[in-house]
This record gives sequence, C-alpha cells and structure tokens, in this order.
Amino acid sequence: MANCRIFSHIDLSDAYLQVPVDEASQPFLTINTHKGLFQFTRLSPGIKAAPGAFQQLMHSMLAGLKRTTGYLDDILVGGSTEEEHQHNLQMVLHRLRDYGFTVRINKCNFYMHQVKYLGQIIDADGIRPDPDKIAPIVNMPPPHDISTLRSYLGALNYYGKYVKDMRTLRQPMDQLLKEGIKFVWSPECQESFNKFRNLLQSPLLLTHYNPRLEIIVSADASNVGLGARIAHKFPDGSVKAICHVSRSLTAAESNYSQVEKEGLALIFAVTRFHRMIFGRRFTLETDHKPLLAIFGSKKGIPVYTANRLQRWALTLLLYDFNICYVSTDNFGHADVLSRLMNRHVRPDEEFVIAHLELEHSIRSIVYQSIQALPLSFKQVRDRTTSDHDLQQVMRFVNDGWPSKKASITDAQVQQFYLRRDGLSVVNGCLLYGERLVVPSCSRKRVLQQLHTGHPGVERMRSIARQYVYWPNIDEDVSKLVRSCGECASVAKTDRKTNLESWPVPEKLWQRLHLDFAGPMDGQYYLILVDSYSKYPEVVRTKDITTKTTLHILRGIFARYGQPETLVTDNGPQLTSEQFEAFCDTNAIMHLKTAPFHPQSNGLAERFVDTFKRSLKKITSGGETLDEAIDTFLLCYRSTQCRNAPDGKSPAELIFGRPIRTSLELLRPPTPAHKFHNSKQERQFNRKHGTKDRNYNPKNFVWTKVYRNNKWSWQEGTVIERIGKVMYNVWLPSKRALIRSHCNQLRSRYETEQQRTETESVEDSPVPLTILLDSCGLNTGTSEPEAETSFVLPA
Repeated sequence: MANCRIFSHIDLSDAYLQVPVDEASQPFLTINTHKGLFQFTRLSPGIKAAPGAFQQLMHSMLAGLKRTTGYLDDILVGGSTEEEHQHNLQMVLHRLRDYGFTVRINKCNFYMHQVKYLGQIIDADGIRPDPDKIAPIVNMPPPHDISTLRSYLGALNYYGKYVKDMRTLRQPMDQLLKEGIKFVWSPECQESFNKFRNLLQSPLLLTHYNPRLEIIVSADASNVGLGARIAHKFPDGSVKAICHVSRSLTAAESNYSQVEKEGLALIFAVTRFHRMIFGRRFTLETDHKPLLAIFGSKKGIPVYTANRLQRWALTLLLYDFNICYVSTDNFGHADVLSRLMNRHVRPDEEFVIAHLELEHSIRSIVYQSIQALPLSFKQVRDRTTSDHDLQQVMRFVNDGWPSKKASITDAQVQQFYLRRDGLSVVNGCLLYGERLVVPSCSRKRVLQQLHTGHPGVERMRSIARQYVYWPNIDEDVSKLVRSCGECASVAKTDRKTNLESWPVPEKLWQRLHLDFAGPMDGQYYLILVDSYSKYPEVVRTKDITTKTTLHILRGIFARYGQPETLVTDNGPQLTSEQFEAFCDTNAIMHLKTAPFHPQSNGLAERFVDTFKRSLKKITSGGETLDEAIDTFLLCYRSTQCRNAPDGKSPAELIFGRPIRTSLELLRPPTPAHKFHNSKQERQFNRKHGTKDRNYNPKNFVWTKVYRNNKWSWQEGTVIERIGKVMYNVWLPSKRALIRSHCNQLRSRYETEQQRTETESVEDSPVPLTILLDSCGLNTGTSEPEAETSFVLPA
C-alpha cells in the first residue's frame, strides 16, 4: 500500500457465495449416514480447516490485482490517485461478481484517506496503531495471575514492531513467567506496566514498505540480545523505519564470541525480514567491521573462519546485499534494541530445536578433538583456565577485540588477533575453527602424541591441522621431527644441492674421464673419454688390474699424448700407489670422485651406459661382439655432438677432419683427381728413356705370367683398358682373365691360320665363374647348379 492516498474497505463477513457446485470439483466433506453417503455443497462452519480454505480462496480471487490485499473477510483497496483507486476498485468488484460473492454495502467504506485495518490505521503518511484497539489494552487493569499476564503480554506483542525497546520494558514481567517463580506483582512490574500505557498512547508511526525504494537492514548484538530494523532511504536522503524486531539471547548464545553474536544478529534480521528483502537488492549495516571480511569478501569465505560463521555465510548467499560498516556512534537505532534486551524466556519451538542441534554439533567437534589426544576434557579445561594468555584471548572473544593490534601488549595474544574471526569459546575451551587451542603447558605432550608412528613434517602438520592449534605450531612440529633420532636415522637424503659442473676445457686432451664397463661375456672394457671433443677410446681387456690398466693407458697416451687431468672413481686399481706414481711421473693431476656418487664422473658413466645399450642392439642383429664394437665406435665418433665445440663430431675435432663412412655413397660423385706430379714423371721418363705405348681391345699381346716367383710370357688378348696403363687380358691357354700393367705387355704377331684358330677359340663362350676366378672375385666354395657363360665382346 505504499504511496496510496485513497482507500476502500470491503467487508465480506455477511457475504453470500452464489456459485453452483461443479460436479467435477472435489467436495469439501463426505459423510456416512443411515441413508447413505452425502456430500456438502458448502464449507461446513466450525471445522478447523475453514479459515485456511477461505483464505486460499481469497488469494486466488485477488491474484494479479494491484494495490489490493485481503485477509479472511476483509479486502483493502488503495490507489495513489482517484482515477487509479477507481480502476482498482472496479477490478475487485468484477472479481467478486465473477466468483459469485454478494456484499452488504453498509459494511463497506469507499474513497477514504485513511482506513482502519487489522487493528492499525493506514494512510498516506504510514501505519500506526488504532487508538480504538489500544484503548482496551491501556484501560486493562494490572494482571493478577499468570493467565492474565500471558494475555496482556500477547496483546502487547502485536504492537512490538512499533516499539524498539519492547523486550527491555517487558523484562520485569517476563521474570514472572519463569518456572519455579512465585507470582508477585512487584513495583518494578507496575512501573513497566505504566510505561506501556504511556508508550501505547504516544504517537507511533512506521512508513509504508515500497520495494521501489532503497532498502536498508540494520542489525546489532550485545551480550544480552539482538536487535534489527528495516527502513527505507528516500530520495531526499531521509531514512524512515518500516519495522523493528528484537529478541534476547539464549543461555547458549550468550557464550558466543562477539563476532558470532554480531553474525547471529545479521542472520536474525534477514530471516525476520525475508519476505521484504528476498530477491531484491538491499544494504546490510553492521557496526562490527570483521564481518565485512567474512560476509562481504568477493574472494569467498576465509578458510579458517569458525564453522558457525561459515554456515551463516552460506545462508546469506541466498540474498542480494551490499554489506557496509557503520560506526557504533551512528548505529543507535539497532544498537539500543540489542543492548536493552534481557533473557529470552519462551523462545519459539523451531528456534529451540535448531539451536540445540547447532550447539550439539559444536560440542561434538570439541569432544572429537579431545578424544584424539591423550588428554581428558577436564584437563584441557582446567589448564585453559590457568593459562593467562588463553584467558585473555577468551575475554576478547566474548567481549570484543580492541580496534588496533598495537593496544595488546602480550605478544602471544597478538598472534591470536590476526585469527580473531575464527575463534570461539565452547564449554570453557577455546576453538580456532574446528581445532582445539591447546594451553602452553600441554603442547609438548600433544606434540609427542601427534608424532606417534613417526610421521614426517608435512604429515604431522596435516594431522595437527585437523585437531589442535596454537601459535607457531608448524615451527614446533618441524623442531620435533628434526630432533627425533629415530626419524633422522632412516631419513631420506636431503634435496640435491646446486649443480657444480666441471669447468669447460679449453683444448683437446686436457681432461680425460676414465671408467670400466663390464664384465660382458667375461671381458672388461676400459672407457676413456675426452671432455673437450667427447672422443672415446674403448679397449677390451681380460682383467682390470693396475698393471693392465697402465699398459692400456701407455698405449693410448703414446698415440694422443698425455692429458693434464685424469678423472676416475675410487676403484682399487685406480687408487693404488703404482697408479698414483704413474700420474705423478707423467705430470697428470689425478682427481677421484666421491664413493658411490657416479654423477661426479658423469661423462664416463653416461658413455658406459650408451656403450652397453648400443652393443646389445647391434649384436641382436647377428654381428659379432668385435664387429659391434667397431660399428658403434665408427658411428659414435663420426656423429656430430651438440655438447662439443661448434657441434662438430668427436673425430673431426680430434683429427681436424670428418672421417669417411659408408654414408658418403649418398653424396653426388666427385670428379677424379687430375693433377699429377709432373716433375717426378719427367725425371723418371728421362732416366729410363720411356716411350708411350697403347693397346686396344682385341690386340694380341704377350703378357708376363708369374708362378712361384717366376715369370714366363703367355699368349693373350686385350679385353679392355683400365685407366692409362692398366689392361684386362684374356689368356686362352689358361682360360683366365688377368690384369697386367703396360710394362708387362708386348705386341704379338700371328699368321692368318693362327689368327683364325685364335678367333674361333676366343668366340667360344667363357663360363662366368672362370672370369670371376681369374679376377679373384669368385669366393664361393661350391659349384653352381647351372653354369652361366660370358661371351667376350666382339
């Protein structure tokens, strides 16, 4: 009814509903008589469900109508202007006609500027109590027994939203309602009775609720009660109350910490004003600044907040609000409601049940924490009582913390200041979230219990975070684990230190790394790797004694020279006096790595691993061990190494050139070398008086044939010329093809008959195996099944 200036009141107390019963509709009641079953066509008066059924009918009839409300048989219609009110009234009358209602016009009031509705007067300025309804309460005589007192207080409660200190005024009379208290009307009760008379006769006004205006909800708590107010902030900046609510704390709630009491006040406010704020944006005011970090943080609920506050924070997630801080000096409208409260005598039944369940869950957390430790509840409570620091912390929790940390002189208490939002007091014990705060005298005992089973630092901290807390508990856990001899005796190696690599050599063969591989097939392998070029030397040996090792090193050093530094492990053959003497004699610095730390000699150790794995792969293809070693070394030495200078291969660095492998066949062929030693040729020709001789294919020649270091001239025919002075010559008598130098040939002349006979012989097929044998190319040991022939070229 906000902004309404004209009102109409329709009374349906004597109305008649003329609606025929629908056969398909559900009847209200069916009765069984001696004449059969009968159904009522109208709601029978006097039954318990009658008011609820009639109210449901009213809601259905008035649904969707603006500025209209109905409560049982009273309908209130409003409007900000005469035209709007007339339109709303006509819509209501149409609905009454559609539903078959007829009303008495003499019981209805139309076009009024104020209306009496449900014991209150409503007009454009707001809402206030009806003097006619208040008059019987004002003129009522003082109660004379418990029954009349309850009736009187029940009448007062209806107007509690107008009075912000209702609970305080009721306190003397509430005391009479306690069990075991004899009813005695004291002067204090009479004084309170008189104050209510004067208060109800004073002007009381609340503004209308308007969802279009800014909504402000204020809540505050004290050690005795809770107070809340909902108000509107108007465009001119003025703030007017819509409703006041308050209640006192229960015995258990009075033991809450101050931050929990303030949080409870916020929950009390939003639940009491739920219908007016749910689904709407509003401002939530509090004078307790820590609640802003718990209920207003955009990063979520802090992890170590007390469980009770976390549950309340989840409740507030249902509402769309902006929480803000208001100083206590400017917060009197809600503060007075909480501070003037006294003990709540008869709380609602649902509130008592929920409260008992909540307290039971908190107590169970305490008991579980204590049962997990070899301490009894009485011991923890007694030691907490005698602990000066914890007692001071508990006083701050119950009465409120100072505004500044610097005002706390005790350093131990200052550490609790940073965690004040998560602290609570339950049954004389201090809790941090779900964790029990252990007194200083019991902490050593708790640490020993947590260390049962000798867990490590992180595991022990994890266990402790489930049960107990005290300042610097993590450091105390670390000290205990580090000082435990049993833990230290079987502890893992510490984290590796920073890598200190070998200095990069400046030249070849400056520092060598030596190691042994094997045994493999009863053989050992001495591995020597140059740290500059990564060039390896591998030597197979049957034993690895000092004498054999020095013999191998002398041979290698004879080829490549002696190094400046030799790095080895601590093998007995490498630490003997003979080996040390060899190094001293040859000016070699011998460096030995730490025992059982192969990383210090990583270059040799890594090559040994590569060497072993490569041999297994190569020998699995059918090659012998010697062939596998040669194949591996050729491949390894000719492969470019990214850790070597300029990324060159080890062989190129050690020899100054790349070594040739079979992969060179994949490159395009290079032209033959055409440069000759012309000076040497001239000297030879001049000395021996040489002349140039050439033979063509099919020329008949005499050729020198050597047998048993003796030679003789044999007849032959030139087959082809190879190079400049080399020829392939066919010997018919021996049926063989030989290669001869030009100096081993001379021309042969024959008659016509000899020539014909020779040609007939030469034209006959020559077996291919004979040609291969004559050229030394046939290495087979068995004859082929079908002999292949070769015909000499014409």
